Amino acid sequence: MTDSVKINRGLKGVYFERSAVSHIDGAKGELSYRGYSIHDLATHASFEEVCYLLIHGELPGADDLARFDATLRANRAVPDEVIEVIRTCAAGHPMDVLRTAVSALAALDPASADASEEGFLANGLRLIAQVPTLIAAHEAIRTGRDPVAPDPALGHAANWLWMLKGQRPSDDAARLADVDFILHAEHGANASSFAARVTVGTEANLHGAIVTALSTLAGPAHGGAAEDVMKMVHEIGTPENAAAYVKAKRANREAVTGFGHRVYRAEDPRARHMREGVRKLGEEMGAPEWYEILQAVVEAMKPYARHGLNVNVDFYSGVIYQLHGIPMDLYVPIFAIGRMPGWVIQCLEQRRGNILIRPLTLYNGPEMRDWIPMDAR
Repeated sequence: MTDSVKINRGLKGVYFERSAVSHIDGAKGELSYRGYSIHDLATHASFEEVCYLLIHGELPGADDLARFDATLRANRAVPDEVIEVIRTCAAGHPMDVLRTAVSALAALDPASADASEEGFLANGLRLIAQVPTLIAAHEAIRTGRDPVAPDPALGHAANWLWMLKGQRPSDDAARLADVDFILHAEHGANASSFAARVTVGTEANLHGAIVTALSTLAGPAHGGAAEDVMKMVHEIGTPENAAAYVKAKRANREAVTGFGHRVYRAEDPRARHMREGVRKLGEEMGAPEWYEILQAVVEAMKPYARHGLNVNVDFYSGVIYQLHGIPMDLYVPIFAIGRMPGWVIQCLEQRRGNILIRPLTLYNGPEMRDWIPMDAR
C-alpha cells in the first residue's frame, strides 16, 4: 500500500482548487493579477486600484474607485479598546501583537461573525483599512508615543507612512510604498493564503481566517526573507566583500538569502520594480551603498542562475524599509499590509465554492499490535 501511493511533500505540484485571481508562470518568471501583468500594475496602478481589481475582478472606473477609496479611508480607525489591548502586549513581537489585535477586533465587533458574501466583503474592506493602523499604533506605543490618527486626506500608502512616522512622506516615498504593497498583494496558493482558505473551509469567519494567515506569514520560511536580507547586507558591510561572502556560503552549501523561490525558476518578476526603488531612495537619502551591496551580491550569484537561484522580491524590500528607518521586526507586518487584499479574495473564492479541505497522510507507523498491561511494560 505505502509503495503505491505517491507522496507530494508540502503538496508541491498539487492543484487543490481553481482560482481566477492570479497566475504565476514560474518557468518564464511571469505574474499577473486578473489577467493584468504585474509590470503594468506596478508601473501604472495605485494600490487601491489593485485592491479593487483583485476583489471585484475588473479595473475600476473613476466613480467606482472614488467610492472604494472612500470606504477604505472611512474604515481606518480602530476602537479604543483595541488600542488598550495593544498597550497591554506592547512588548510583544509586532506580528504577535497584530494577530492579537485582529482577534480583539473580531471579539468587539458583532459584524465580524457575518459569514455571508456581503459580510465577508464588508469585513474584508474594513480589515484592509485597519491593519496599517494597528501596526502603526503598536510601533508608536512601544516607543513611548501616542498613536497617530489616520489622515483621511492621504491615500493608503501615504497614510501608512504618516501614521508610522508622524511625518507626511514625499510623493516618491509614498509611491514606492504603494508599489511595494502592489507587488505583495497576491501570490496564488502561498502558505498563508492556503492556510486562510483551510480556515474558511471550516465555515469560520473572515477575521478568523486572517488570524490564521497572519500566524502562517509570521514563520521565517514564508514572510521573513526581507528581514534576513537586511541582516545579510549588514554582515557583508561593503560591496567588495560580496563575492567572498557568496563563495563561502556556496562552499558550505548554505542558501544566500533573497535568491530562489518555491515557484519561480527565472527571476521573480516583482524584483525589478523594487530594485529601481532601492536605487532611487538610496540616492535620495544619501545612502547609495546599500544598493551597491545588493547589486554586488547579484553579480556574485549570476553563475548559479542556471540552477534557478534568481533574485526574488524580498531581496530588495528590506533595504527600502531600512532606508526609511523602519525596525526590522516590522518587515513582516508590512508584508501583511500588502497581502491583505489577496487574503480577502482568496477567502471569498473559498467561500463561494466551499468544501472542507482535508488531505490525507499516509500512515507509516507500526503494524497492529497487542495491548501491553502496565505491569508487563
